[in-house]
Amino acid sequence: MDPIKLETDVLVIGAGGAGIYAAIEAARAGNRVLLADRSLIGRGGATVMAMMTVAVALADAAPDAPEFHLADTLASGRSLSDPEMARLLCEEGPDRIREMDDWGVGWARDDSGAITSAHAPGHDRPRCVYVDFLNTGPAVSKTLRKVLNRADGITRVGDLQIVDLVVKDGAAAGAVGVDIASGRPVLISAGATVLATGGLTRLYRRSSASSNMGGDGYALALRAGAELIDMEFVQFFPIGHLAPRLIGLDPIMWDPFRYKLGGLLLNGEMQPFTDRYGAPEDGRYVITRDTATYAILKEVEAGRGTPHGGAYLSFAHVGREALEAAFGPVIKKLAANGIDLTEMPVEVAPIAHYHMGGVKADPLMETAVPGLLVAGEAVGGANGANRLSGNAITEALVFGHRAGRSAAEFVASRGGQAPLQESDAATALDLVSASAAPSNDNVANQVAALQELMTRDVGPFRTEAGLKRALTALGRMAEDLGDAPPGRPGPFTPERTDWFDLRNMLLVARAVTTAALSRTESRGAHQREDFPGQLDEWTCNQAIALEGDALRIAVAQNAAAKLKAASA
Repeated sequence: MDPIKLETDVLVIGAGGAGIYAAIEAARAGNRVLLADRSLIGRGGATVMAMMTVAVALADAAPDAPEFHLADTLASGRSLSDPEMARLLCEEGPDRIREMDDWGVGWARDDSGAITSAHAPGHDRPRCVYVDFLNTGPAVSKTLRKVLNRADGITRVGDLQIVDLVVKDGAAAGAVGVDIASGRPVLISAGATVLATGGLTRLYRRSSASSNMGGDGYALALRAGAELIDMEFVQFFPIGHLAPRLIGLDPIMWDPFRYKLGGLLLNGEMQPFTDRYGAPEDGRYVITRDTATYAILKEVEAGRGTPHGGAYLSFAHVGREALEAAFGPVIKKLAANGIDLTEMPVEVAPIAHYHMGGVKADPLMETAVPGLLVAGEAVGGANGANRLSGNAITEALVFGHRAGRSAAEFVASRGGQAPLQESDAATALDLVSASAAPSNDNVANQVAALQELMTRDVGPFRTEAGLKRALTALGRMAEDLGDAPPGRPGPFTPERTDWFDLRNMLLVARAVTTAALSRTESRGAHQREDFPGQLDEWTCNQAIALEGDALRIAVAQNAAAKLKAASA
């Protein structure tokens, strides 16, 4: 099939919160923007799935300042956060939240009219704003879509799966994709490209994010010549719903209940247990996510888990009146699922939730490839070894805004470029048009096998034996994948869509596993059973680059450690 050819000043790949904000900001500068997503515009990604709070030092309802937010962010990152990236997040967060307020997002307010804040784990004071404890992400997404629909100069294209970026004369020049509805290849010429494709939680069997979060942006960036950083740090949300069956509610819905009402974590023997792991609870919600994940899984390993392999979360001590006053409509939805919190606990267990690592970038969101920028969860560096609660949407808004502005500045500095020719992207175009015989095992089964492998051997707790076993299995799966997608190009061919997904997922899984094997310590969200302590010599970041088919890993003292050494 002849390719569909598109031209734009700024190409934004991914239309979640970060991508939409980047597109809006680039268009403000007068650029033509193409906003591309493999699903519906504004309906995929992680922002729309985020139910709870947004961390920002507004100081509306209580004294606060960005430097206090920064201190908590750096502490959560276990000395691996890039201080300048984290500073950008904390200092520009208030501007983005107030701009969202001007756009009508509807932040909750107290009786005085001030934007109110909740106190989340890891923060030294109430700092997390919200629209509704179960509706913040959808409200942010809806508001961004409203602003997007009013903006001039932004073309929105859904059902477009980006296969590879195009690098010409050493700079990002566009991308090649496939139009899912027709199967035709798409060649996009762009003056600058922003990757806003989210994280990699689809690599795991249980995930709280959208199903398209398979690490596409990381794979695209690697193949284009950019580096990844901190890939070993995958955050697992500790109290993802496990049982009984829950329909129509998010698996991480229990966090707001804990924020407002407390809630007791109990093992299978109905006993509190987090004090065994250095984090006693007295009904307050102060335990950090990495510690809670560790505590729950260690209880299960010790034979003190619940029937479905998790822990109990109990609100029986709260009382029906308080539950209904705080979460009336949700209590009714729970009742429809046969759940009465005054009479029974629920079972919870860690679920893949967020990725701290990503594409290595500077505070302008620029990567090692000129003209290639990143935004949102695709960015590595700011979070270090563990993300502070509430920073995810802040990161999407701040980094999206900065990436859009930087992309516009890059386009202006270049003064335009000639459209891409098919010869500039021949390899990627050929891959989209290629076909291969269907395999004996369909690709969807191979994706499921990868998820089981990553959950078992590269999950919250790792060992050398398990990580080496995973790398061997990943190598075999890559060989079995072959060099071309199965079947012939055509409209809505899910086996070919899955093949391109698995191609990216296998590369990203190798990066996570390689970095996890190299880091012989436990820190934040990376826990090695065979190296249980945090070591000073590992106060460094790991960067990964692709050389041919091999991954090259480099270890360097991070920015925070350099500052500490310079002041000593």
